[in-house]
Order: sequence, then structure tokens, then C-alpha cells
Amino acid sequence: MKHKELPLRKGVGIVVLNSDNKVFVGKRKDNPFDKWQMPQGGVDPDESLYEAMKRELREETSIKNIKIIKEFDQWLEYELPKNLVGKIWKGKYRGQKQKWFVVKFLGSDNEININTKHPEFIQWQWADIEKLPDLIVLFKKHVYEEITVELKKIIN
Repeated sequence: MKHKELPLRKGVGIVVLNSDNKVFVGKRKDNPFDKWQMPQGGVDPDESLYEAMKRELREETSIKNIKIIKEFDQWLEYELPKNLVGKIWKGKYRGQKQKWFVVKFLGSDNEININTKHPEFIQWQWADIEKLPDLIVLFKKHVYEEITVELKKIIN
């Protein structure tokens, strides 16, 4: 199957804001370069977007104490670079179509544990909203730019 014939994987992304309106980002285990991302993942067949968001957040960060601020109206999409197509997601998808959620983290930092059953991050930090597009891998930069615009509307 050619690259363009592959479908987009349905996923969710989560912007976790702390009390200082900084955003949770993790350094991916499979990307040793200085690139960070927000929690995200696929939606299981019989799962709602809301359930997927809560599950992914728990699986990647152990965070449970949240309040949902907003679910984005639009889906955000990205295409994998050609060198990654066929290597990620067992070669079934060419990219991802994501529904993003903004949540307020109501717990304390000691609730956060990235050493989960199937860890995805090797390190985490709270980042400034403006820095998000510069932290992410290049092929997802446009998604993070759109998220940043929406976040500024919510916070102001």
C-alpha cells in the first residue's frame, strides 16, 4: 500500500496545565534528541474520546486529578515523515488525526509518575506555552502552533 493510501490513526492529545498555566511535556523514550511532547495516544475501538483521553493520561503520566477545561472543536492532523511510515503503528497509518483536550491538573507534582507499566517518557517538565512549538518534533510543529493559539485564548 502506498503512503498516501494509508489512513490516519484516530487519537487524542492532552494539554495538562498546572496552577501556573505551564504545560506538562515529556521527553520520549524513543527520541533521544531534545524533543518533548504532550501526552497523546490512540483511541481503542469501543472507547469514547473522553475515555481515551483519561486512559492515555493515566498510562503515560499517572495523572488522575484533572478538570476538563475544553475539548477542541476541530481535529488536528499530522503526517509522518516518509522515513517513519511503515515503522510506527505496525505500518498501518500515515499519520494521526487527533482530538485535543485542555485539562487543569488539580493534584501535586508527586502524583506524576512516568515510570508506568509501558513508559513512553524518560523525563518530564512544566513548560511555558510559548515554547511548545519549539519543543516538538518538526512534523508535529504545526499542530503545536495551533494548540498554542487556542491555549492563549483560554488563558487570557
